[in-house]
Formats: sequence, C-alpha cells, structure tokens
Amino acid sequence: MSKVPGWLGRFGSGLSRMNERIDERRAEAESGDPVVVTPEPESVPAPPTYAPAVAARPDPVAAIPWGMRVAAEAGWRLLVLAGTLWVLMKVISTVQLVVLAFVAALLITALLQPTVGRLRGMGLPRGLATAVTAVLGFVIMGLVGWFVVWQVMDNLDNLSDRVRDGIEELKRWLLDSPFHVTEQQINDIAKNLSDTIGTNTEEITSAGLQGVTVMVEVMTGILLTMFSTLFLLYDGRKVWEWVLKLVPAQARPGVAGAGPRAWRTLTAYVRGTVIVALIDAIFIGLGIWFLDVPMAVPLAVFIFLFAFIPLVGAVVSGALAVVVALVTQGVFTALMVLIVVLAVQQIEGHVLQPFILGRAVRVHPLAVVLAVAAGGLTAGIGGAVVAVPLVAVTNTVVGYLRAYSHEQALRQAPSPHGATAPDTAPTTAAGASKGTR
Repeated sequence: MSKVPGWLGRFGSGLSRMNERIDERRAEAESGDPVVVTPEPESVPAPPTYAPAVAARPDPVAAIPWGMRVAAEAGWRLLVLAGTLWVLMKVISTVQLVVLAFVAALLITALLQPTVGRLRGMGLPRGLATAVTAVLGFVIMGLVGWFVVWQVMDNLDNLSDRVRDGIEELKRWLLDSPFHVTEQQINDIAKNLSDTIGTNTEEITSAGLQGVTVMVEVMTGILLTMFSTLFLLYDGRKVWEWVLKLVPAQARPGVAGAGPRAWRTLTAYVRGTVIVALIDAIFIGLGIWFLDVPMAVPLAVFIFLFAFIPLVGAVVSGALAVVVALVTQGVFTALMVLIVVLAVQQIEGHVLQPFILGRAVRVHPLAVVLAVAAGGLTAGIGGAVVAVPLVAVTNTVVGYLRAYSHEQALRQAPSPHGATAPDTAPTTAAGASKGTR
C-alpha cells in the first residue's frame, strides 16, 4: 500500500504536463507562430563529499606579476616613441638640405636679431633695419670666405716648397732617430703612396665629380639660408604666432611661454660661441704668427670656424695648425704651437665659456659629446654644429614645461582647510618672507 501514493503522484504530474502541451499546441494553432518547447534542465548531481576542491582559474591580468605589467606598458609606449623618432629621422634625412638651411638661418637670425632691434630703436623702419642688417651680415661673411681663399691661393706655392723642405727634414730626422728607420723603408712607403694614388685615379675622379654635386648643394643651401634669414628677421614674430596655432589648445600656454625662453637661450649660445671663437682665433693666430708659421691668418680663420663644433672642432683646428708647423718649421716649432693651442683651449674651457655663456646654456660634457657624435652621424658637419644648441634649447624648454606643469598642478589643487591649514600656512608665509628679503 505504500507504493500507491507515489504512483498516483507520478500519474498526476504526467497529466499536468500533457495538459500544458495541449494548451501550447492550441495557442500555436490560434496565433500561427511556432512555439519552441524548451526541455527541462536535468538536475546535476552534487559531487561526493570526498572529492577534492578545485580552485577557480584566476584572471589573466591578475596572474601576471606587477613588474612585468609595468614593463609591458612602458615597452609598447617606447616602441611607439621609437617608431615615431625613426619616421621623423627618415623624413629629416630626405629633406636634410632644407632642414640644415633653416637651422643655419635660425642661428644667423639669433646672431643678427639684436642689431635689428638696435636699428629699429634708432628710428629705422623694420624693413630697412632688416635689409641693412642682413646685407652687412652676409657681406662680412662673404668677405671672410674670400679672404681665406685668397690667402690660401696666395701662399700655396710657398707652402708647397716649405712642405717639401719639411718632408726632407722629417726624413733626415727619422734616419738619425733611435727608431732604426732606413732610407729604403722610407722610399718604400713613398712608393706605396704613389702606387695607391695611381691605382685609385678613377675613384679620385669620381670623388671630384661628386664634389661638383656637393658644390651645387652647398650653393642651394646658402640661398635657402639667406632667404630664410631675411624672412625670420622681418617676420619672425608672425611665424612664431602661426606655429602656436598648430599646437593643441591645452598645451598652447606652456609652449607660448617656453618659446621666448628657448629663443633667449639660442641667442645667448650663438653670441657666446662667436665671442669665444673670436678670442681663440685671435690668440692662437697671434701665437702662430709670432712663431713664423706660414698662413697664420687662414689658420686663425679656420680655428674660428671650427670653434662652432664643440670639442671636435678645437681638436681638428689645433691639429691642423700643429701639422702645418711641423712640415714647414720643424719639430720644435710644432711643439710650441701645440703648447699655445692647449693653453688657449684650457683658458677657453675653464674661464671663457662659463663666464660668457653662463648657466642658461650650460650642458654637461657627456651630453655635448653624445650630441656631437649623434649629429655628426646623422647629418655630418652640419649636424655636429647644430647638435649642441639643439640640446641647450631642449634643456631650457623641458625645464620650463616641468616648472609650468608643477605650477598649474598647485593652482588646481584644493586650498588647505581644516586640520591641514595650520601646516601649510606657515610654509607659504615663510616663503613669502624669504622672497621679500
């Protein structure tokens, strides 16, 4: 009798399901839409109590260590930055002549801009002041170049005779030296040099043809520099205002404040470098002239020009003066020229540059070496010349933007109140009292 109620229950539930299906079919017939009958989910039996517990899988982000996540975030940003710099360098190398001409125009404008300001202060119109300054500047540069070429061509015959005599003297010195050099070895070296020049005649000729192309590019760069300098001297402020319009609105105030400071840094660098180079050229040139080394004036001009290449230029120009003294006047005169060059360069590095250039354009020597090397590898001599002023200007801009961002953050921070007010108020007052002193 105990099984009868269970049977009756199952029979009743079966009738209920049948009634539900009949109602669904009736509703489907009345509406015309098929009714999807979802099967009842089968009950999943619970695991036995003796089964081991299985931990849920963690989130993949949480499974990666924090240091690796930070490295990955920094890594892809660095990859994007490196790709951007690579594309930028490719673009610059493609239009290298235009970029170098414009940078040279910026340097010349930084040198000539104070003269335009003084002439305008004397009452001259902007156009006339710009024309007078540009014409005088380019005429002086052209005269300097013509003077160097004239001196070299005028002393070329005398220099060749002295070089020949110097080589013979050097040959005699090597024969009498304790290095045990024989005359046959010296003749073999001379013959090897002659054979090398004879076998590479085609390469020398192709180099000469390439030199013609280089001269055309140099003339094009000079014309671009002259026109860019004229427009920058006359309309430099409007050019800067146009550049500011390309900057996003949120960053425009900071860039607008960094621009004049960068220009002052560039002006101070160019003016200071010209003064230092002029002092080097005068004193080293006087020393060479007193030692009766030929072409003292052209060598002084070369020293002045090479002084615009930091570190490397001084070494190259000094070595050139020493070599000329060695082959024309002998070993003793070459040693004296070396002493003069080293003395002037030491005074320049430790006295003149810190005093004239000042702290505004002071760059660490390691940064100077790396900048000159990178600029030389990227764009040759022109890149080495503009590398250091670029680093100095970048240093000024980054320092100003960092200070500007900090000031903006302090302004946007909530004012101190409550328990923090007594801690911050005395600091502000102390800073104000120090500023008034």
